[in-house]
Amino acid sequence: MRSVSFVGQNDIQLLYCGAEYFPALIDAFDAAKSEIYLETYIFAADETADEVKAALVRAAQRGVIVNVMTDWVGTGNAQSKVLQRDFQAAGVAYRSFNPWFVRGIARMHRKLCVVDRVVAFLGGLNIVDDIHNDDDPRIVLPAPRWDFGVRISGPLVATIHWEMAVHWVRLGNLSWRTRWATYREQHRCRPTDAREAMVAGLVVRDNLNNRRTIQNAYLKALGGARASAMLANPYFAPGRKLRKGLSSAALRGVDVTLLLGVGQYRFQDVIARSFYPKLLKCGVKIVEYRKTQLHGKVAVVDDNWATVGSSNYDGFSLFVNQEANVVVLDADFAKKLRAHIERGVADGVPVDLSEFDKIPWYKRFFYRFAYQVYKSMLRLITWGKSAE
Repeated sequence: MRSVSFVGQNDIQLLYCGAEYFPALIDAFDAAKSEIYLETYIFAADETADEVKAALVRAAQRGVIVNVMTDWVGTGNAQSKVLQRDFQAAGVAYRSFNPWFVRGIARMHRKLCVVDRVVAFLGGLNIVDDIHNDDDPRIVLPAPRWDFGVRISGPLVATIHWEMAVHWVRLGNLSWRTRWATYREQHRCRPTDAREAMVAGLVVRDNLNNRRTIQNAYLKALGGARASAMLANPYFAPGRKLRKGLSSAALRGVDVTLLLGVGQYRFQDVIARSFYPKLLKCGVKIVEYRKTQLHGKVAVVDDNWATVGSSNYDGFSLFVNQEANVVVLDADFAKKLRAHIERGVADGVPVDLSEFDKIPWYKRFFYRFAYQVYKSMLRLITWGKSAE
């Protein structure tokens, strides 16, 4: 399993929702002088995505090398073809990840960008307008999608650039010898340095040898938590180890709060609620966010550990998706992110154990049944391996 290299002397700015994220991204594209790498799960066909697309084309027309990667499932076959046509005409290099599942079930769920090896972006935001439902753009959300990204400058950018450059090469037509050499280099351990200011590390996950890299970062933070842990995620179906980590922290007196998105997928909501009783009995606070679509995958533990990224808390994500998070060890950053999560909690609906116990028996039975169906599907997809 790959180690996480922490480096100091970074400048990491938290970007809330598309209103902050996309202008910063487009400004970086317009200032680019030599090279842009962009990875996204969804590259939509809407006004916001068109603005990002136009900025990429402008950069290419200035002579900037522009490499764009999107996921074939997330972006869709039809839109992938449109992007291929339009980008090729404009001089932008474009690759679609795993079309028609030719490389198995793996999906690229990462949202990463590096410009000129100087500035990087990472988070949960796809290239899609955040006032429209990302499943059906005809549906207007009651408020902008609740999501986060970060803008990074400093030594960590080199790590992110290397990760993206290797991924771009691996998506090309490589010989098996070159592919194996690239794989070995990508998984080589690197020294850590967590002694300087604004320390941060890139945590990536694939669905082969590094399935638990991001989860282990969460578990380590929860295991060392002393006072509080606030976690927000849209899709909650965690494995046994993460459930135990949440419960153990709460039982030893840590104030653990889960802010969970609901309302997007009925089946996902039912599965999530199957976990509520045991977590609530251990003292974990659960709040459902219904104001708009919650898409952020963020957490703050105590006063100086925070993470922003693309990783969900569910088994399908664990076994299928390639993900990327940044872990930031900085009090000011953690304070800013905590304030956003606290506002999200204030806008949410707390789940009360006594009220949950009043749910009719047939609904509780349905929750358990849905979980068993989910677990069976997961076992089928992962060939009998358990998601822990």
